[in-house]
Amino acid sequence: MSILVGGSVAIDNVKTPSADEKGLLGGSASYAALAAAKLASPVHLLGIVGHDFPASHITMLEGNGVDLGGLEHSSEESFTWSGEYHENMNERTTHNVAINVLEHWEVKVPDAVASSPFVVLANMAPLNQLQLISQCTASEKFVVADTMDLWIAIARDELEEVMAKIDLLVINEGEAREYAGTNNLILAGERLREKGPQYVVIKLGEFGALLFGEDEFFRCGAWPLRDLEDPTGAGDTFLGGMIGYLASQNAVAPSFAQLRQAVVIGSILASYTCQDFSTRALESVTSHDLDSRMKEFELISQW
Repeated sequence: MSILVGGSVAIDNVKTPSADEKGLLGGSASYAALAAAKLASPVHLLGIVGHDFPASHITMLEGNGVDLGGLEHSSEESFTWSGEYHENMNERTTHNVAINVLEHWEVKVPDAVASSPFVVLANMAPLNQLQLISQCTASEKFVVADTMDLWIAIARDELEEVMAKIDLLVINEGEAREYAGTNNLILAGERLREKGPQYVVIKLGEFGALLFGEDEFFRCGAWPLRDLEDPTGAGDTFLGGMIGYLASQNAVAPSFAQLRQAVVIGSILASYTCQDFSTRALESVTSHDLDSRMKEFELISQW
């Protein structure tokens, strides 16, 4: 069953304590689409890039099964993010954000993919998320959205509209606390569900994730990484891995058990992203790699 992923496609410049890399593939939709394509097909990427976007990134995405028919090309410059991670890789400093092509972008969903039953609203302005939802035509669909603290602060009304139209919200712990108005993550998950989505996932970074349903709850750990190279895009990979698994199961109306498995698979895929800069490690992940790590993860998680 087809997956439509909309959001930012970017050029990243990332500095860590061990390296400084420029011109990397970035953007929430890039990671989410690539991760989803590891599990399901077809995956359609919807976004916009500028004249300076490296052709090698286009080639890589297409080579990994991501359909770019919905990727617009502009004569302006691409959305670019530059940031630095510190010794504690959970902390980073954003040095520059160049919105560029995203500033006046209006989402246009091609007719050929508008009926996709799985819709991923990767991180982008809530107005763009609403534009995308309004053009989706499937009578039965599963819609998942991600957000960030910027939109909670400056576009809360539009974000509330998005929340009322989605089935699953994926959000990190800091944003969940801010949006729900509580430091208690259990209360935060429950309050976020009250805003519309049937399910909520709160990402905990290196500590895993929390899944909330109606009177149902699941806590998933994270793969214990010895070498953390670059955590950029891990949350978006998690998101794409979840929806990719659900699509592979034709689960437009997933059970809680299927969502539990989706969370685990998303967490494992995200661990690969952290092992190298940008999407480099994720690109080469095979089904055998994923199955092997899943089995090891099950062994270290059970009691």
